[in-house]
Amino acid sequence: MTTVRYEPRGGAVELLKCRSAEVLICGPAGTGKSLAMLQKLHLTCLAVPGLRALLVRQTHASLTGTTLVTFERTVITEAMAGGLVRWFGGSARQPPAYRYANGSEILVGGLDRPEKFLSSEFDRIAVDEATQITKAAHETLITRLRGGAPTYKQIVCAANPAQPTHWLKQRADSGTMQMIYSRHRDNPAYVNTDGTLTEIGTAYLDKLDALTGVRRLRLLQGQWSAAEGMVYEGWDDAVHLVDTFPIPAAWPRWWSVDFGYSNPFVLQCWALDPDGRLYLYREIYRTQRLVEDHALDILRLVRRCAICCEATATGHDCQTCPKCRLEWTEPMPEAVISDHDAEDRATLERHLKLPTTAARKTVSPGIQMMQSRLKVAGDGKPRLFLLKGALVERDPLLVEAKRPTCTEEELPGYVWAVKPGGELKEEPVKQDDHGMDAARYMVAQLDLVGRSQVHSPARQGRSESAGSSAASRYGRSIGGGATSMGGRR
Repeated sequence: MTTVRYEPRGGAVELLKCRSAEVLICGPAGTGKSLAMLQKLHLTCLAVPGLRALLVRQTHASLTGTTLVTFERTVITEAMAGGLVRWFGGSARQPPAYRYANGSEILVGGLDRPEKFLSSEFDRIAVDEATQITKAAHETLITRLRGGAPTYKQIVCAANPAQPTHWLKQRADSGTMQMIYSRHRDNPAYVNTDGTLTEIGTAYLDKLDALTGVRRLRLLQGQWSAAEGMVYEGWDDAVHLVDTFPIPAAWPRWWSVDFGYSNPFVLQCWALDPDGRLYLYREIYRTQRLVEDHALDILRLVRRCAICCEATATGHDCQTCPKCRLEWTEPMPEAVISDHDAEDRATLERHLKLPTTAARKTVSPGIQMMQSRLKVAGDGKPRLFLLKGALVERDPLLVEAKRPTCTEEELPGYVWAVKPGGELKEEPVKQDDHGMDAARYMVAQLDLVGRSQVHSPARQGRSESAGSSAASRYGRSIGGGATSMGGRR
């Protein structure tokens, strides 16, 4: 016999008792939602021999980096130490899993790698951070709930609230899924039984209390909310945020830049697929750096040393050495679309050794083109995506200031300005909009000059020819799809 030490409260107790086929436990950040889901999964495996369960997140990396860490450190520590649970790392035929002495097992995986587990049948399924998965993925998982163990079949989703139009909220509102609310008082680590905060609870809630806007409503107050007057109401994390993937070399690239120093400098790298869909695959979003320093940071991301001078001097830098031969690791951009600051543009051009193109800054038409791209088209996909993990590095100053650290984090708070009488203006609030501006520049560059250019075969695979044009202007040579150059010339 094993002892499970767990103090469920409120929503956690309700979840442990719930037998609905579909259930969502949601609430503010730090209320113990995921822990309650994991505890139920573990307790069921102990109680029902031969039970087959699945623990899943949108990506394998996020599952192993967070959810499984919590599961092992907080839920099954004693069971593993006592030999009741052991880890199986997977094989060519079987997915990784936690295997119980009574024959139960919990298969684990990410929906970005579903091959090994989606052919299986389960009695229980647990989905962490469920707002990140699609409705189609959820419904596919439900079809696998037909295991043979003598217990009720159930899929449990745990999530922080998102926009009120999210499919999870709509599914719960329709009665298809039972929604259980979790609150901070349900977490014994943060709130004592008398309602007072623990020491770590005080520190954690202080951080949440510093949030503003829609993030405060969702993560502190637990509301399914969108910012009032949100400019891009069609934005949906589950649709427009996609897992990273290797960008084919044939896809043309563009860079868009919004200058800043006290405010963030933003560089966005975009790729266009053959169907005219834009993908933001890399982003620099930093304050307190000079343009020339940003330029060198950018070049480090796209160039490598092909033939080194093999200097042994301390501090030797191939990227700035005139003797080292450098090559590009991806197609050169068709254009570097930039904000209009003349001095910053000149500095960026000088250090990148690439020309810049003045952005089309008309706000209203640009926003309309962005809104059009965010709409889901007839093929079930929008025409604009952001790749997860596109941000090169997070700015600690912005983190400390509780401000957005990337374009993705700007979107929920990008709202229309309000007139004194309360009526919405036809322009957004000029605050925390630097990624929004850069994205609008990119879309305007393609779509405000005629949509035919987006889909024209002549545009596809032009990276090499565009690179050749830029290279010839600066005396560079193209070879094998990469650009070779000798340091700074």
